[in-house]
Amino acid sequence: MGKVNKVVSLQNLSPELVELLHKKYPDGYQNHVIKVTTPKNDFFYGVTLDTPEVSYLVKVPVKIDTNPDEIDEKDFVEEPDDVITPDETFDDAEEAEDPDSIPDED
Repeated sequence: MGKVNKVVSLQNLSPELVELLHKKYPDGYQNHVIKVTTPKNDFFYGVTLDTPEVSYLVKVPVKIDTNPDEIDEKDFVEEPDDVITPDETFDDAEEAEDPDSIPDED
């Protein structure tokens, strides 16, 4: 016989399963969330968690941006710290940033 499948909410996990969840997703589960549609066409978000006896689908809270039009492109694009001109080679740019070549302000 195969594993038992269970659906459980994050807040209802036992301390042992919470620890196992942290071990499986040490950097957080945000990149592992799946959308699950129920037979009544409702949905929830969850992550998988397996033990030797049970396969869990853990319901997790998800915050969704409701108005993506308000996202400003400047939040994602940064200006470069250094700009190399076409006349300048990469080696020239590195020399210019050498801290030993910058005079003291004393």
